[in-house]
Amino acid sequence: MELNQIKYFLNLAETLNFTKAARLSGVSQPSLTRSIQRLEDELGARLLYRDGKDTRLTALGRDLQVEFMQIDKVVSNIHDLAESSTAGIRRMLSIGVATTIASSTISEFLASVLRNLPSLELYIHPMLPGESDDEVLSGKYNMCFLPNPPALNPKLSTVILFEERMMLGMSANYHLAKNDIVTPEQMAEEPYLDRIYCEFRTQFAQHFMDRNIVMRPRVQSEREDWVQQLAADGFGVCALPERSGIAKGLALRPVKGLNFTREVTLVAVSGSGNPPEIRQIIDLAKAFNWSM
Repeated sequence: MELNQIKYFLNLAETLNFTKAARLSGVSQPSLTRSIQRLEDELGARLLYRDGKDTRLTALGRDLQVEFMQIDKVVSNIHDLAESSTAGIRRMLSIGVATTIASSTISEFLASVLRNLPSLELYIHPMLPGESDDEVLSGKYNMCFLPNPPALNPKLSTVILFEERMMLGMSANYHLAKNDIVTPEQMAEEPYLDRIYCEFRTQFAQHFMDRNIVMRPRVQSEREDWVQQLAADGFGVCALPERSGIAKGLALRPVKGLNFTREVTLVAVSGSGNPPEIRQIIDLAKAFNWSM
């Protein structure tokens, strides 16, 4: 498999037209067609259905489109880094941020990074579900913010930034907000708003099941902002890290007996082969005041 085959396939998957894909790829249509056929032969499966002028991706074709887009992004990042290094111009770093980490918890630090490294540019990516330190090791991200430190790995530099407890989020005017602490029994009576990507989602449910309390979600969503806004508007309660509340009017209260915490962590590949800016950011993270 060659990189130009990946590019040709991505152009074809986007246009679903061999003529247009060939034009985007800067090759003749027969060349593109042969390249796609060689790719299918190598994989031993069809990537496209061809019915006259109608072209559609197979199920494998759709899956490969996602994977090839990631590869294409990594290759693009490599070229950008090489160009910046050889030309001595501004350097672009890709930083992944787990979706459950609120921007407010790291924005001040990123601002200090930009002030201290004026030649640096940042591309901040929301990390996809299931992504981890593996994406740093693969080169997809130069570094990433994770909700918990990865397993010990000599290839990684890991800085634990701060710890935060799991709390109960609700409107400041919600009737439970008058309590200093909420009991599980009180929670069981409330509409529950479920954050799909919560790191403690399974443990949270098990914690209450062990006490014969079943939390039946009234609303479930992958979007942190939607769940928090519904809670802030008084439609129910949600569990979230204490420093990740972003919705205006949201109040946080501890839950009796619930002692889950997480450690927000900055992770990068270790070693002298890294761009100097990465090592500088690691040093800045270690010296930064992460207290609230």
